[in-house]
Amino acid sequence: MLLHQLEGKKVGICVSGGLDSKTVATRLKQAGVECIAFVADLAQPDESDIEHVREKMRPTGVETVIVDLKHDMARACFRMIRTQAMYDGGYWNTTGIARAVTVHGLLGPMRDRGCTVLAHGATGRGNDQLRFERYTNVLAPTMKVYAPWRDPGLLEQFPGRKQMIEFLATQGIEVDVGPRKRYSTDANLAGLSHEAEDLEDLETPMSIVEPLMCVWPQSAPEAVETVTLKFDKGDCVAINGESLDPLQCMYKANEIGGRNGIGMRNALENRIIGTKSRGVYEAPGLELLGTGLRSVYQAVMDRRSTQLFHTMSQNYAQQIYDGRLYDPQARAILAAVDVLAEYASATVELGLYKGNVFFKALRDCPHSLYNPADASMEASDGLNPVSSQGFVEVQRVEAIALASAGQIVD
Repeated sequence: MLLHQLEGKKVGICVSGGLDSKTVATRLKQAGVECIAFVADLAQPDESDIEHVREKMRPTGVETVIVDLKHDMARACFRMIRTQAMYDGGYWNTTGIARAVTVHGLLGPMRDRGCTVLAHGATGRGNDQLRFERYTNVLAPTMKVYAPWRDPGLLEQFPGRKQMIEFLATQGIEVDVGPRKRYSTDANLAGLSHEAEDLEDLETPMSIVEPLMCVWPQSAPEAVETVTLKFDKGDCVAINGESLDPLQCMYKANEIGGRNGIGMRNALENRIIGTKSRGVYEAPGLELLGTGLRSVYQAVMDRRSTQLFHTMSQNYAQQIYDGRLYDPQARAILAAVDVLAEYASATVELGLYKGNVFFKALRDCPHSLYNPADASMEASDGLNPVSSQGFVEVQRVEAIALASAGQIVD
């Protein structure tokens, strides 16, 4: 859609309160378009009070509605942890999962207020434009989508920040832009993604980022911090003996993991649209809880289940990245993972030290497949080593056949 096509329609704008949000809201209002701004409260760590966004948007004269999605975001984080869904380069896709929660959570309030168009501030060069639009398409097929930063008219009018600031000034709106940032940041309960500006240069170290949830390892405490995580059927239900719901659990895990420098990642990822993008990610809570659950999975999954799980894990991460979290394939993966996670109940003790997480103990794991007697190198009442002779001979038949058929190349 283009700006002139919004005439007579009511638009719900997804905003963060920044320069882009103010510019789009003011420009639509100037064009006579009826619009309402919507903010998703995802427990953003860069917002001490989500009401600040409402104050930032107030000068535009556009009504701002804040929708509490913190618990939805926490449950989405738990699904990522359960599936161990890490994307390209092995990082937790905090932004991708947040877009699914945002669109799903805002569509209802938008429709309740009569909006027939969702507007988003994603650029035409990244992944988020596809996520916002696809989620709108599958969850609300009759809702139209307006992408201002793909509208040739707005791109011509606002080629950069300077023009946006000048435009807002003509409307009597002052913008406190502050000093130039060396990168942009997107934040939510799951973590933060830093990208663009100086980070686009691959000779720029990731250490230029000033972490908001984490500390760099050299700034972490000098002593090992021991953390105990209790899992019930794949979900963390207690940290250090304190029972917690998913949101409380994420807050606590972020706090503990963050102060120990856990979960900082540099990624040169493959975007949906075919280009590569460089980002620096912080996800201390996901990394801490994900590592703990991985220790339980290792104890309760057999070899074939583990192979299947790894395939599904990679696939689910792809669905998050591609904006397909509500598609049948993603739902089928969750259903299958639920079967395997049914046995993932245990208490895990981990040690955290300067960006590292190491295993200390696994207790109270009733479905563990591990039997020390079977695996021991010492004499035991477990697996009889003599019994392995027949298994080795069966393997020999296939090996000899392949070699005799000339199918082995050294």
